Amino acid sequence: METPGPSTTRPAPHPTALDGLSEAEVAGRRAKGLTNDVPAPTSRSYGAIVRANVFTRFNALLGALLVAIIAVREYKDALFGIVLVLNALIGIIQEVRAKHTLDRLTLMSAPVATVRRAGTTARIPIAELVLDDVIELAPGDQIAVDGEILHHAGLEVDESLLTGEADPVVKTNGDQVLSGSFVAAGSGVFRATKVGTHTYAYRLREDAARFTLVKSELRDGINAILKVVTALLVPTAVLLVYTQFRNNADLTLAVQSSVAGLVAMVPEGLVLLTSAALAIGVLRLGRKNVLTQELAAIEGLARVDTLCVDKTGTLTEGKLVLHALEPFPDHLEERCREVLAAMGAADPNPNGSMQAIIDAYPDGPDDPVWDAADAVPFSSARKWSATTFAMEGSWVLGAPDVMVANVAADVAPVVAERVHRHAATGRRVLLLAAAPAGLDNERLPEGLIPVTLVVLEEKVRDDAADTVAYFLRQDVSIKVISGDNPVTVGAVAARCGIPGADEPLDARDLPEDLEALAEVMDNFSVFGRVTPHQKRSMVHALQSRGHEVAMTGDGVNDTLALKDAEIGIAMGSGSPAARAVARFVLLDNAFSVFPSVVAEGRRVIANVERVANLFVTKTIYAMLLAITVGITGDVYPFLPRHLTIISTLTIGVPAFLLALAPNSRRATHGFLVRVLRFTIPAGIVCGATTLTTFVLARRVDGVSVDEARTASLVVLFVVAMWVLSILCRPLVWWRIVLIVTMVAGFVLVFTVKGLTRYFEIATPHADSLTYVVVAAVTGAAVLEGLWHLSGLIDKRWGIGEVVAGWGKGE
Repeated sequence: METPGPSTTRPAPHPTALDGLSEAEVAGRRAKGLTNDVPAPTSRSYGAIVRANVFTRFNALLGALLVAIIAVREYKDALFGIVLVLNALIGIIQEVRAKHTLDRLTLMSAPVATVRRAGTTARIPIAELVLDDVIELAPGDQIAVDGEILHHAGLEVDESLLTGEADPVVKTNGDQVLSGSFVAAGSGVFRATKVGTHTYAYRLREDAARFTLVKSELRDGINAILKVVTALLVPTAVLLVYTQFRNNADLTLAVQSSVAGLVAMVPEGLVLLTSAALAIGVLRLGRKNVLTQELAAIEGLARVDTLCVDKTGTLTEGKLVLHALEPFPDHLEERCREVLAAMGAADPNPNGSMQAIIDAYPDGPDDPVWDAADAVPFSSARKWSATTFAMEGSWVLGAPDVMVANVAADVAPVVAERVHRHAATGRRVLLLAAAPAGLDNERLPEGLIPVTLVVLEEKVRDDAADTVAYFLRQDVSIKVISGDNPVTVGAVAARCGIPGADEPLDARDLPEDLEALAEVMDNFSVFGRVTPHQKRSMVHALQSRGHEVAMTGDGVNDTLALKDAEIGIAMGSGSPAARAVARFVLLDNAFSVFPSVVAEGRRVIANVERVANLFVTKTIYAMLLAITVGITGDVYPFLPRHLTIISTLTIGVPAFLLALAPNSRRATHGFLVRVLRFTIPAGIVCGATTLTTFVLARRVDGVSVDEARTASLVVLFVVAMWVLSILCRPLVWWRIVLIVTMVAGFVLVFTVKGLTRYFEIATPHADSLTYVVVAAVTGAAVLEGLWHLSGLIDKRWGIGEVVAGWGKGE
């Protein structure tokens, strides 16, 4: 049963329904909360951001350990508490900055509605709509609220995003329309019957805010790691705490050892840096006026290997201009202009082609004989429109290769030859034909008489060729998918340098079978006369071959494909429906920003994978230490403050810098497998060399526990730094500076007396130095050998791929 609300208790509508509400009625509904103002789904509230960064399972564990170490008054070992607070603060600050960027860009691209109030028409943000508002609909408009049709003119509504139904639904007076659908063809007027949280679209999205990372391999992989760590941490913690308290009469020493072991096992910075990297990605894209509508989309950008682009508005600037009329014999150009001007004046919602005609012939005939009596609005599925005038007959304007089937057989070749000649230059060609038999509902009339070709042209973007060249260098294949004539599309694609432009295909000849279509999509690059449903099928076909597809578009006919592609990218000037379903919106309509968008996705994901290796390696060697110490009952080889040194110099600071570094490596599937195949052997080497050093040093006469701990600290630092050096490859100058700086920081700890006392660094016993050198060199040599070996035997999935691709292009 539906919850009672504004939709069930609304005031009576205005008596003159098509005039809309009066200002007093609008004010009354606002006072009662009967508005369409709902929370924006693109970003979280401040409270949600704070909760997500503060109230985590690992923060709770580290907080408890902090309380324990403070309870025994070992404040020097509470340094990890500072790191804990800084982690939370950095995460909150970055996400708040990302929220501000998202909210600003969302406001810039906020959809508007054409509303009638007190007999006048105005464009207002959809959040300002109220119950019973009268709203006009035009092609491409997204329906913002639920309502009832009051007037229609060939109105067709696409409800595929809500119901999955592929074909547009014809709407007449009294029919219901649902928010989240959009106008495919025609026009109409409807009255809002449900607004705000009571609309159909809001109820669908209620449980899935766009900010949530969904279907994210990166997030799923990190969550899997955290679940395993949590599951292993509990029994390991119990074992370690039990043995330390059982074997240590000194309560303080037992707490110090237990806290040291447990703190080291927590990958506290992994989630922070993942969130921060994604948030910074949003900020960087925002500076380029790219609206990120779903954070998970940044990950998708990094995996894209196929880019499907529309010709109009993407490769070209999108605005059409009339180039020329080319009348057929026995037809005067002046008469052609008169017909076109009348058709333009009769079209309440002109598409781009008709708008070019209107711009060329803005003054329609005043004679009543040109009053429109009937019309079929243009739709991308039909690819033609028609108008019947009071005393001037019926006329059809549309794609010549669609209409030519209904013209006389002796004329068709002449039409085709002329169209091909113009299309080969990259121009768009329409055919104006008379329909003596009149209109036949929405079927293309028979017996069409060609009157004139209408030649339109559009300018190729200045930056299109350079942008295409960038993607080709990055091994991203480009598919041009357009509703235009294939020859026209091929000509434009050739000017942009797209491979395969010399072999454009007519989509009407494409197979319907998915596997056969996938084969065609793999072998050809340029397609014309593509219907909206074919665009969607093309995306599915590419996906069936394992391709990660990005789809660009700006029109209603692109909406289905934008929704189903891994990444949908809409132009800011595009239809509201296209912007609503896209993951990214290019507010400046600049094709040249595409490389930056893809590069940002690659940078974020490749760097997150890199730093994940650092954190998980630490977790593995810390668990190995804790389990071994727990089983043997020996003293833990470190104090908490020692592990603060290791965490800061070999993981924390380097990870933060590496996470923000440039990186053009294309992400591939298998994140979790690659991370584990690197970190498990690396963690075992770190843990084994550290334990071996500690045990052997303890056996040397005269070596104290503090001296043995210092020896182990040196070995762990050297081996962990070798792990870092592998992950930093190729060693460009700034990475070398990073490594040298971290080594210098470690040397300072050993040479500055204040730091030496604070961290309880003991001068290693001379007899134990041999063990330190041998263990450190052995650990580094084993890691180096594993890295080279993995590159030789398993370049695709092994450690070699994890690191070899990093730094590509830098």
